[in-house]
Amino acid sequence: MEKTSVIVYHNENCSKSCSALDVLNNEGLAFQVVEYLKDRPSIAELKEIVKKLNCRPKDIIRTNEAIYQEKFVDKDLSDEQWIEAMHNFPILIQRPIIVNGTQAYVARTPNEVIAAISKPKQ
Repeated sequence: MEKTSVIVYHNENCSKSCSALDVLNNEGLAFQVVEYLKDRPSIAELKEIVKKLNCRPKDIIRTNEAIYQEKFVDKDLSDEQWIEAMHNFPILIQRPIIVNGTQAYVARTPNEVIAAISKPKQ
């Protein structure tokens, strides 16, 4: 497989996220890791990720997180408000997210990781 550069939004405490890094390392790909809990994405970056995922912000919210249950469970927020919530509480962001060119993927299984890096960059 040819070398490519991807960005992985990673949580070091998540087994699925760590597994994604293992798959990428085994494939010999160049990639950048963003530990989004330590280096939280900006509002603009989150908007770009959501656009590349081709989804609504609410679609990548981790609803099982305590902060979601405490602050957001009964809320009907706008897309902008969900983006702000992910910026303020990055633990809410699904992981791992792999950005490959103009597309992004929530890649929770090894097969999803392979699919994310196999898609041609546009």
